[in-house]
Amino acid sequence: MAELQQEKDRRATRRFALHLPVSVRYGEPEAEHQAQTRDVSARGICFFVDSALQAGSNIDFTLTLPPEITLTESIRVRCKGRVVRVEGGGAPNGKMAVAAVIDEYEFLADV
Repeated sequence: MAELQQEKDRRATRRFALHLPVSVRYGEPEAEHQAQTRDVSARGICFFVDSALQAGSNIDFTLTLPPEITLTESIRVRCKGRVVRVEGGGAPNGKMAVAAVIDEYEFLADV
């Protein structure tokens, strides 16, 4: 029953099927990787990346949310999170699909 509640909680926020560029930092030593989102929600993100990550890994990522999401203007957001799932199938060009929860975020001023 707890698993069913967890699944319901995980899907409680609306997902936006957005294909946005995202800059992801992970690894030892930490390096920046360019990726593309598959979908974004208030609690998480799924993106396609070349190299595999491990579930449980900490990541930092930065993306720009478009006006159709913010209902105002484009907003850059820096997030800290952790990988919850990695999928090899169904991703374009042999990339890995990585799902992560967002633990913290901050809005960035335009540069």
